[in-house]
Amino acid sequence: MKLISKILILAVAVVAASPMQAAPKGAVDYTQYVNPWVGTGGHGHVFLGANVPNGLVQLGPTEPTRGWDWCSGYHYSDNVLLGFSHMHLSGTGIGDLGDITFLPVKSVEQDSVYFTHQEEAVRPGYYAIDLKDAGVKVELTATRRAGFHRYTFTGKQGFVKLNLKHGIGWDALTSCKLVPVGDDMVVGYRKSTGWAKNQQVYFAAKFNTKVRFVGCEDNVFTLEVGDVSKPVLVKVGLSAVSEKNAEINLDAEIPAWDFDGAVRNATNAWNKALGKIQIQTHDATARRIFYTAMYHSMVAPSVFSDVNGEYRGADYKVHKGDFTNYTTFSLWDTYRAKMPLMTLIHPDLAADVAKTFMNIYREQGKLPVWHLVGNETDCMVGNPGVAVLADLVLKGFVRNREAAFQALRQSAMKDDRGLDLYKQYGYIPLDLDPTYETVAKHLEYALADAGVAKVAKLLGHQDDYEYFRKRAESYRRLFDPADCFLKGVDSKGNFRTPFNPFHAVHRQDDYTEGNAWQYNWLVPHDVHGLVSLFPSEKAFVSKLDSLFIVSGDMGAEASPDISGLIGQYAHGNEPSHHIIYMYNYVGQPWKAADLVRETLSTMYKDDFDGLSGNEDVGQMSAWYVISSMGLYQVEPEGGRFIFGSPIWDSAKLDLGNGKTFEIVAHDNSAANKYIQSCKLNGRKYTKSYIDYADIVKGGRLEFVMGAKPSKFGTARKDRP
Repeated sequence: MKLISKILILAVAVVAASPMQAAPKGAVDYTQYVNPWVGTGGHGHVFLGANVPNGLVQLGPTEPTRGWDWCSGYHYSDNVLLGFSHMHLSGTGIGDLGDITFLPVKSVEQDSVYFTHQEEAVRPGYYAIDLKDAGVKVELTATRRAGFHRYTFTGKQGFVKLNLKHGIGWDALTSCKLVPVGDDMVVGYRKSTGWAKNQQVYFAAKFNTKVRFVGCEDNVFTLEVGDVSKPVLVKVGLSAVSEKNAEINLDAEIPAWDFDGAVRNATNAWNKALGKIQIQTHDATARRIFYTAMYHSMVAPSVFSDVNGEYRGADYKVHKGDFTNYTTFSLWDTYRAKMPLMTLIHPDLAADVAKTFMNIYREQGKLPVWHLVGNETDCMVGNPGVAVLADLVLKGFVRNREAAFQALRQSAMKDDRGLDLYKQYGYIPLDLDPTYETVAKHLEYALADAGVAKVAKLLGHQDDYEYFRKRAESYRRLFDPADCFLKGVDSKGNFRTPFNPFHAVHRQDDYTEGNAWQYNWLVPHDVHGLVSLFPSEKAFVSKLDSLFIVSGDMGAEASPDISGLIGQYAHGNEPSHHIIYMYNYVGQPWKAADLVRETLSTMYKDDFDGLSGNEDVGQMSAWYVISSMGLYQVEPEGGRFIFGSPIWDSAKLDLGNGKTFEIVAHDNSAANKYIQSCKLNGRKYTKSYIDYADIVKGGRLEFVMGAKPSKFGTARKDRP
């Protein structure tokens, strides 16, 4: 029996005594198909604990930070707990958060506890652990802005350590406060700096019993619990605005002392979200991987406004809006698959994300790059927020398109992060940018510029359209016809020498977390333009074929993110994610089908080390979700979804507003992976792609699958 199976059996044994709730009669309990352990081992960096879709609160165990693989605060290899923190990241390559940590213990001396995984149980919205070392069983659940704890002590005495010092990874405390209110409540705040330079978390914690403050050492506060003869309940509201708002959030979202009812609510919230896509399959493992991927794709973006509409903006001031403000935007990762998936099945979220982006622009003077708890981290390269907002404009999620265009234009015309050189030279000279990664920066700026150009054209701004169209095509300057690679260029116009397409040095070469083989294809906005640079279409295909079979030494200093390799295709990192689907552009969709099936079956597993790279705040999982249905949006802006190879007998998407879109794959099997023919709403359909506008009308897309490649989608008129 595999280790995963053993752990799951043990987990079920723990859950049997927990508030497991059956789904309402006639409803499907999608949470039974989710394995939250996936990605807690290896380099997955995923969050483990209790939360609800897109919640501010991710309440779960936090371990000491022992290195890169503890970015989420938890790694399966560890067995020491500092406590249960209310905020975590999921799948990032940098550690932060870990705020407001509670640890129930049997003695004042305990500041951490040992545990075993056999004592843990988790499912969406619920986490439990029997801490024998601390003499207490801990159960956790959550709402969007509050956490709910239930502690069952085994002894006659109990304490709760409230750790305001600890943060995950880079996070370091700058100031904190805890104030008792009456004999059953404490309020306070934790302010810190790290990846997010100015982080403010306010909290209000209410107990169902009296608590007594008994001491503080190194910003770890100790409370003695008055009555441990019955389960001790603790409700904790959070806010980025104030302690008062934290209490308002708490009272609004957890008004009663009904822990089991809160678990039911969390379960219902997850079932509603997971049910946005209903798949039919006989493959139980694949179903579990799919709904686990759905679950991971909805941890973030995170709510970052209070129930009264107040939020702390990118200018660190308090604002009030008539929408839900969000944060945790890992946009360099998620513009590729997660955000396009959002536009299909979470239209309300997409509309609020667009409003959030516009407010961020007004508050900090540019669209977000990588936003965390209201802070611009400027992490990663390019203008991914520009790409995402342009996509949202083109898909109809933005009412004031002129205002959005100005935000797009101004963000693309900044002088920071190499944009000044990009505008001056038409590329970023490798000898003038001290921060390296000039090829990656240029390619990312170019694909974002394509979105600005499309919106300019939509709105009739012809001069802007021509300007940004030319910038979007400027990737051509990096193409060396001598060997058909995109390379760094110096200020005199010379390509980098010496040049090794395999070699990579993390943050000190021309590419970001990759090498020339992987970045040679980062022109998703103009695939045909890239093809035209090669001597022939045949030469392009030959080079693309080579990507998936060549091998070479990347060197000892290569980024650990370059993982999940098929040849030099690196599925463990995002710049490769669109490449497989480029085969459709050159009339060879069967090659995409082969590689999609290989990637789905080898890079995702129902196991602790189940991801080929970091989860990256849902992007890795979103790739699985959307690709497993036979679709992928290659071009970042506009919504043309390329066909691959669906693995489900059927998948029905809830588009909102009472509309659904069903994808059916007749005669589907592991062998029958090639599309033979297609119908859209009962009519013959010959293209190897479908437009977003056709999907969101609702309807039915039917594929007939077969064991041999066909001519479907190969004619030039049918290619994307």
